[in-house]
Amino acid sequence: MIKKHPSPAVREGGGTQLEGGGRPRGRMWGALRVVLVAVLGLQLACATGYPMGGGLTGAARSWRRGGGAPVVAQDQEVANLRRAAKLPWTDGGRCVVEEVDQPWADLVERCFYALDHERVQFHDPTGRCSVASAGGGALGIGVCVLAAPEIAVGVVVVAGVVVVAFAISEALEAYEKRRRPQVRPLPSWPTPEAPPVPEARPEVETKPAPPESQKKRRPKPEPAGEDRPPRPAPEPTDRERDRKCEAIPVPHKGGNKAHNTCADWYPPNRWPGKDAEVAGKSFDALQVGVRVLWEIKVERFDGYSDFLRKITVEREIEELTEFRDIAVACGYAFKVGVISEAHKAALLKEDRSFDVIVTECK
Repeated sequence: MIKKHPSPAVREGGGTQLEGGGRPRGRMWGALRVVLVAVLGLQLACATGYPMGGGLTGAARSWRRGGGAPVVAQDQEVANLRRAAKLPWTDGGRCVVEEVDQPWADLVERCFYALDHERVQFHDPTGRCSVASAGGGALGIGVCVLAAPEIAVGVVVVAGVVVVAFAISEALEAYEKRRRPQVRPLPSWPTPEAPPVPEARPEVETKPAPPESQKKRRPKPEPAGEDRPPRPAPEPTDRERDRKCEAIPVPHKGGNKAHNTCADWYPPNRWPGKDAEVAGKSFDALQVGVRVLWEIKVERFDGYSDFLRKITVEREIEELTEFRDIAVACGYAFKVGVISEAHKAALLKEDRSFDVIVTECK
């Protein structure tokens, strides 16, 4: 509503003044300020992370980034496999792969029995493990030295060249394939090709070859069927040969209790209750501390007739020759155990190259 007031400056015929015109404009600016403050608050909340104002840290961040198991666990397993790959194992590394998710100290304690103790020497220059393993002997010192987080140079000495055990090698290859990023090939866009330009070639007169030369050029057909000579078989690589020669414990074959007891007791057997399989052949025992494979015979040879003795010796010499050839080819010594002097004399009479020992097992 417009009210007219006389202007003080002009007393006569004064002008007009508007009253109340600024209130609607002030209310509008106040509403705009509230909206701007709310929008700025939402933008700040979204910029600080997830959820409102928070962030993901630690394993949760790696879980969200990788979309799977935490990266720390995988790094620990790979580190365990790489440390174990530098050591010789008698079981092909199977125990290491089964316990790879454990801390290194626990893995060493559980798989120490599978180490090739003939090739590994442990030194304790500080004496810390000797004090900590008092009463445990060399076994306790070896576990203590090998389970350390960091191993100094010269503390663990391995004789010979270490070939990575096949189970550890396969596990490392699987981890590398899992980590390798998959790169999608770039799309190939068709490129315009220029029209081919015909080449001007001189005409050359060709004459047909005489029939005799055509007969000479005909290739001879390759022999087929039985006439074709057989191709030579590929030779095994050093890695395949080393895998075959690794001794692996397998259950005793046969149910002769006296035979199995003698095989475990006399050499003595590195794996009681188990045979040692080398290159697909099961030997009765692998001697503790040395690379010696054994075959044990518990026949009551003294009570056999002359005819039965002859047949038994001929059969055993043929069998023992096969065992000895496999052992020597894989770098092991080979010994034969019998329970009587008569059996030993009969075997040496047939072939004196064998190392026959009287075990006196009963």
